[in-house]
Amino acid sequence: MARALELAARGVGGVEPNPLVGAVVLDAAGRLVGEGWHQRFGGPHAEVFALAAAGESARGGTLFVTLEPCCHHGQTPPCTDAVLASGIARVVVAMADPFPRVNGGGLAILRRAGLVVDVGVLESQARALNAAYLTLLGTGRPWVLAKWAMTLDGKLATRTGDSKWVSNAACRARVHDLRGRVDAVIVGRGTVAADDPLLTARPPGPRTPARVVVCGSGDLPPACQLTATARESPVLVYTSAANAGKLAAWAAAGAEVVGLPGGDNALSPAAILDDLGRRRFTRVLVEGGAKLLGAFHDAGAIDETWAFVAPKLFGGLAAPGPVGGRGVAAVTDARPPVSTAVEILGDNVLIRSVFTAS
Repeated sequence: MARALELAARGVGGVEPNPLVGAVVLDAAGRLVGEGWHQRFGGPHAEVFALAAAGESARGGTLFVTLEPCCHHGQTPPCTDAVLASGIARVVVAMADPFPRVNGGGLAILRRAGLVVDVGVLESQARALNAAYLTLLGTGRPWVLAKWAMTLDGKLATRTGDSKWVSNAACRARVHDLRGRVDAVIVGRGTVAADDPLLTARPPGPRTPARVVVCGSGDLPPACQLTATARESPVLVYTSAANAGKLAAWAAAGAEVVGLPGGDNALSPAAILDDLGRRRFTRVLVEGGAKLLGAFHDAGAIDETWAFVAPKLFGGLAAPGPVGGRGVAAVTDARPPVSTAVEILGDNVLIRSVFTAS
């Protein structure tokens, strides 16, 4: 099952809004004879790849799969059909699939056919792997990753606003890889005005993220890199309904302008996430700046953080930190992480923390 989970993780960025799934086939003697993973949305599922690799060796063997096999016609035929046709005798599943058209139905079909079915092996790891899928399915909203680069003293930029570059080249490469595996990259008005970012993944990844700007006032520069490339890669602007007319130049350039309830400085992260969820966005990346990250933090809307820390000291009371907003009043009010991992990237450190239980 651990190997199946490793395989499943390879699908990040390729399969969403479908779940990440990996599968391993052992023959009747316990030898590994096939493996596979769900590689792209609309393509064959993990079980199909693994069983095809195993061929006749699957007969009488065991299938390990990280998620309950599907039992409905979607983009592909039911995986339960492939499992039954293979002659597999036992199926070991990490977790049931809460998707309404499955939700235990696949397990029931296999059991009725006489297969031995075991559920719950490495379930917590499987749930963590598919936290984004489970969040979208359960709440209708995408999983929110928040990213920033900061100094040892917690500064995003110097007191003059200079921020290129806080982190090293290895960190920036990781950010581009991350962008190529999410459905949207989200920034605020200040980032657009100060940095004129492109917000694309370079080199391109398995996904082309929507470039999303949150600006309740509608006061954005009429021409920038985002407007210049809006017909090449999607651009989405959230603003207050009253100010949507200010963004006619963006709409004319090919951006989608969405008016939401709220004033110049009071767009609700919940409303933004509800709209992104309706678009079936599964994982979205909030890149900042501090005001936008603070708004998402105050709303309790950050599920996971990627903090790149560089061995530099900027100092200065006026130098901005990564997360603004109201913040917590007491140390005990801060949400504890569910898990944290640390990665060394040259002389920088990446600290990844998950705050939402899967």
